This record gives sequence, C-alpha cells and structure tokens, in this order.
Amino acid sequence: MRFIVLLGTVSLFADITYEGARSITGPFLGLLGASAAVVGVVVGAGELIGNALRLVSGYLTDRTRKYWTIVIVGYAVNLLAVPLLAFAGRWQTAALLIIVERLGKAIRAPARDVLLAHASKTVGTGWGFGLHEAMDQIGALTGPLIVALMLARTRDYRMGFAVLFVPALAALFLLLAARLRFPSPQSLETSRATETEGGLSKAFWLYVAAAGLIGAGFVDFPLAAFHWQQAGVASTVWIPLLYAIAMGVDAVAALVFGLLFDRWGNRALLGAPLFTCLGVPLIFLRGFRSAIVGIALWGVAMGAQESVLRAAVAEMVPIARRGAAYGIFNAVFGICWFAGSALMGVLYQGSALWLVTFSICAQLASVPLLLLTARVARR
Repeated sequence: MRFIVLLGTVSLFADITYEGARSITGPFLGLLGASAAVVGVVVGAGELIGNALRLVSGYLTDRTRKYWTIVIVGYAVNLLAVPLLAFAGRWQTAALLIIVERLGKAIRAPARDVLLAHASKTVGTGWGFGLHEAMDQIGALTGPLIVALMLARTRDYRMGFAVLFVPALAALFLLLAARLRFPSPQSLETSRATETEGGLSKAFWLYVAAAGLIGAGFVDFPLAAFHWQQAGVASTVWIPLLYAIAMGVDAVAALVFGLLFDRWGNRALLGAPLFTCLGVPLIFLRGFRSAIVGIALWGVAMGAQESVLRAAVAEMVPIARRGAAYGIFNAVFGICWFAGSALMGVLYQGSALWLVTFSICAQLASVPLLLLTARVARR
C-alpha cells in the first residue's frame, strides 16, 4: 500500500501537469489557427505515437527488467514538454510538444503498470489500480482548476502552461524518492500463482480487440472543448472547469470500478462503453447544462478505462509477459484512438450528429467482445 500510494502521489503531480495542459490544448490550438480536423488529428496522433511506441517500451521492460530507469526517463520527457507550450508561437510547434508529451508517457507506462501490478496483487488488482487511478485523477482535477484560475486572472493561455512547471518538478522529485525507498518493487508480489510460462491467451486477444473499439469511439476532451468554444456553449474559463468536473468524477468512478472488478471480474469492464454512449450526445448535441451532465458521464467512462481496463491485463497474462502485454494493449488502443479521433474530427466538420453516431456505434460494438472475453476467461 505504501508503494501504491507513493506511486499514486507521483501520478497526482504528473496529472496536475499534463491534464492541466490538456484542458486547454484544444482551444489553444484553435487560437493558433488550427481547424477541428487538425485538432482531431493532433490529439489522435499523440495517442497513436504514445501508445504504439509502448510495444517497444513493453518489450524492453520485459527484456531488461530496468523498470525504474525506463519509468524515470519517460516521466522526464512526459512532464518537461508541458511548460514548453508556453513558448509555442505556431500550432505546428504546439502540436509537436503535445506529441512529445505523449511520447514520454509511452516510454514509462508499461514499466509503471508492471510495477503497480506487482504491488496490487497483495491488496486486490482492481483496488490497487483503482486507488492509483483515483489519486491520479485528484491531480487531473486540480490541474484544470489551477489553469482556470490563471486564465481568470490573466486571460493568457501561456501563463496557464508556464505555471505547470512547478508540479512537474514535484512529480520528478517524488519519483526519485520512490526509487530510493523501493529499489525492487517486483519483490512486493507475494503470490506467484500467475508466474507461468506460455504465450498470451485467447481471452487477452479478444480483450485487446474490444479495447480497440472502445478507444476508436472515445471522444477526447480537446475535441469536445473545441466544440464548446466554437459553438459558444462554454466560456474560456468554464472549459477547464468542465474538465475538472470530469476528473473529479473519474477519481470516484475508478475506486468504485476497482472494487467491482475484484468482486465481479471482467463484467465490470462494461461500464466503459456504456457510460460513453450516455455522455457523448449530451456533450455535442445540447447546451451548457447538458454538457455538464455529459462530461460527468464521460468522466465515469474514463475512470473505468483507466482503472479496470489496465487491471484486467494483469489478470490475463503471466508475470513474465506483462510488459509486452501492456505494450500490445496500449498500442492497439492508441492506434484505434488515433483513427477514431481523426475520423471524428472530420465527421464533426460535417455534423456533430455524425460524430455522435460513430462514437456510440463503436462503443456498442465492443460490448459483445467484452462479454465473450469474460466467458473465455472463466473457462
């Protein structure tokens, strides 16, 4: 628990940094002259590169077992790219930094999840990942609030990015402290029942396919924020506050879904697509009040994605293959997220209804695969 909480605190400050920036990157790109299609492609490309490269990072994690080295390098790249957005003078420069930030996350994510899986086996995999995600989202709630405060005071996006240098340094300091306190986190896993040889199971591949559909139909926040700005649904200050609402809901949902996963198993995974289907129409087809409800439902879906979707991977694969499994899972998720984000950006330019229809269809298509995954895993 100490390790989970310490790693969660690192993620808390990290999320203050990059989720604070994420709450305004859509409008910021628009201010620099980017179109809706460009925003969709940039966001999707960031997720594509950030997740596809996890194949390499996951392989290196299993191959080298240098967990801390990979995690520290990844966090450094991930966090230090954010305050540099304050100096971006063109949307192309901002887009590059957004992608570099996702690249850093790609480097450290598989190794971080492997370490978290080791510690979580003792307390319950769902609870461990859920607790980590809840702390992660406390930071994701705080970051947009800090940015909103800076925008309210200065009306300057660049100041909003610059102030995030402080939590970035705090996260890196705590990460180094965690490295000194727990030099070998893999020793925390007392149960070795899943340490078997062999390949990745049929259930895992079915699950990866389902996760790809969830990623393809999941609307990223910058595109939603771009819509609210262009349609006059929310003011400049309200947009990061809406993101803060989603992250607060995300934190609570992660804990709930973590407990449900430990009790119900893979059936708890259905929350991710179903809550997305409920939230997307309210975000894009109605007014401000509906947007608040929609983004809260979106936050529930995100909480399920970031907690139990990762926890399920640890339950499906041998310990020796976890790094590669997380790399494959995130790579497929990211490729599908990129394709879906780019397509939804283009669809939005024709009609918001087209975007909503595609998102709902992709999410619902994942449900039969998730049910089949649960059945195969039980067998």
